This record gives sequence, C-alpha cells and structure tokens, in this order.
Amino acid sequence: MPADDSPTPARTAPGALSPDTVAVVAGRPPRGPDAELNTGVSLSATYVGGGALGTGELGYGRFGNPTWTALEEAVGRLEGGHALTFASGMAAVSAALHLLPAEGTVLVPRGAYNGTHALSALLAAQGRLRVQHVDVTDVEGVRATFEAMAVAPVVLWLESPTNPLLEVADLAALAALGHEHGAVVVADNTFATPLLQRPLDLGVDVVVHSVTKFLSGHSDVVLGAVVVRDEELLAQLRRHRTLHGAVPGPLEAFLALRGIRTLPLRLERSQASAALLARRLVDHPAVTRVRHPSLPGDPGHALAKEQMRGFGALVSIEVAGGAAAADAVVDAVRLWVPATSLGGVESLIERRRRHPGEPAVVPEDLLRLSVGVEAVEDLWRDLSQALDASQG
Repeated sequence: MPADDSPTPARTAPGALSPDTVAVVAGRPPRGPDAELNTGVSLSATYVGGGALGTGELGYGRFGNPTWTALEEAVGRLEGGHALTFASGMAAVSAALHLLPAEGTVLVPRGAYNGTHALSALLAAQGRLRVQHVDVTDVEGVRATFEAMAVAPVVLWLESPTNPLLEVADLAALAALGHEHGAVVVADNTFATPLLQRPLDLGVDVVVHSVTKFLSGHSDVVLGAVVVRDEELLAQLRRHRTLHGAVPGPLEAFLALRGIRTLPLRLERSQASAALLARRLVDHPAVTRVRHPSLPGDPGHALAKEQMRGFGALVSIEVAGGAAAADAVVDAVRLWVPATSLGGVESLIERRRRHPGEPAVVPEDLLRLSVGVEAVEDLWRDLSQALDASQG
C-alpha cells in the first residue's frame, strides 16, 4: 500500500511499551535468579485456605487460577483494561449480554456473528430481553432507533469490522451516542485484536474476544475474554462467570498466553497477505465483490484508516455464479482449509450462508477468507485456480 494510504500508526505514550512488546512481556512471573520465564499450568481445583475471600485468596478452582490470572494480565494490558477469561467466546458473549437487566433491549448489528444473533434471539424467545437489529455503519440510523425506543435499559452491541461483511463502524461516535441514551456499549474486537484497535480508548464499556481466534492463533484452544475498565461491571461479569461456571481450563489459558507472544508477528504477516490478495481478487473475473477495508474503494476504508492501526487479516468475496459457484471454490482449493474459524496460522475458507443461523443480509455467494501465515504466492495460486475452475 502507498505510504499515504496506510492506517493510523499506534500511539504510544512517552516511556510506555509498544503493544507489540506488551504481547511478549505481559503475564510473566516475577523476575529473579532461577525464576521460571513462563507462567506454569496450575491444575489444582482446590486451594489451602487461610486468607480472607475477596482479598486475593483463590478459595476454589471455579473462583480463580494462577494461569488464568497471567492470561488476563496480558489481555487486559493489551486492551487497556481489566480482563476476565471464559470457557469460550460464546461464554464471554453470554456474560456481556447478561449485563442487560430483564426485559431490556439489545441493539445488534444486522450482520453480526451468527452466534451473537442466535443467543440474543434465544434470550428474546425466553422473554429475557428484546432485540433490535441496526446498521452500525449508519450512525444517524442508530440514533433514530434510540430515539424511537420507549424501553430502557439498553445494550448497544458493536462489531468492527463486522463478521463476515467486514463493515467498519465508527466506534467513538456510536459509543458516545449509546451513552447519551444510557446504554452499556459492548464491542466484539475479535477481528481487529487490540493490536489494531482498542475500543475502550474510543469510549466502549465492554470489549469481547473469542480468544480462540487471533489471540491464541493456533486453532487448538477454545476460550473467550471480556475486558472492562469499570469496577462495577467487572464485579458483575466475575459473578456471572463464577455462578454460571463458564471458567477456562488452565491448560487452555497457558496455550492462549503462549499464542499471544507471537500475535504481532502473525498479524503483521497475515494482514499484509490479506491486503495483497484483496487487491488481486478485485481483478479476478470470477469475483463480483471484494470486501476488505484496505481497498480504497471499500465503504469503510477512510474510517478504518483513521480508527485502526491495520486493516486486518479477513477478506470476504462474492463469487459469480451464486452459492453453487462459491461452494465449487471451496471444494477446489487444496492449500486453503474449508473450515469454520479464523485467526489461526493456517488459511481457512468457507461459505458463510451454509450455516442455517447466518443472517439473511449475508449474500449466499459470500466466501469468508481467514488469511494465515503461509507464503502469499502459494495462497494466491491455490485460490485463483479454484476461482477459475468455479466458472467452468
């Protein structure tokens, strides 16, 4: 990309560590002669008592664990808040949705992650909350939705970039708008990671992650996290985790922390490859649309340049010939892996509407590409031959 078309560089306070460095050093044990460099895996479910609960005593394996604590320190420092880890990304989503009091309303992006759609719909069917879908790229439209609502309280749920349409939301403007109307503002930052944007700095109250994805980075862990700055929200989320039992495993926490050590390197490689592939895909005759914020013609390009420190490693494309042609691409790749997930070292591809719960706003022929760390020319050869074959 030309220099003047690059995203805003990371801003680091004088004397503060770069986020790339924080990813390497956070969550380490105290330094000393013969001290271990890495936090170990604590497998104990029971701890000897003696302290006062609430003053640092672990108490029981569902309340805390030293390996979780190390991972939470790293995620919290990267996002600029206090982190809690959960058994999965969906457990983190559930905890954040349960911040909404009974019969409140959650505003959800029309094209959000289908797990968020499915859980919010289930809670609505149970009478637990109300759901309204909004276009998070349209700040004035969200404002109109707020002004038309007679019911409070509200959670405003954001994604940016959204999954899988890669739409870019103005997080600062939407957070300010949500607070004007008394909403708790939640942002799923899984796609961007804290290396590319920190929603708490933009006014968001709660950040959600599927740690399974970029943070862990090796497709061998299922974990989630929430990050907040407000102590009251932290206490509510901790209580939810403890009482619902959605606690992470210590081995998974250890693996996730190890994965974070290489996040800056993995993300740098993956998003550079994603941008190159996006530029080439624009010119492929089998592709009718390419979605990636790095492209100057992308609707979110200008905002992403301002709000983010990179354009991310996800690319979505629409294939000429509809769903059948898109499925043919998935069947024809040999290096790309047809699979549901993202953010790992391996490149994945899937047609998202094959899932029954995928929002109808997602085109039937859309393929989501999670770009890994393989040689980009190998990825291109495999993908381009599959696209060529899909039109035969």
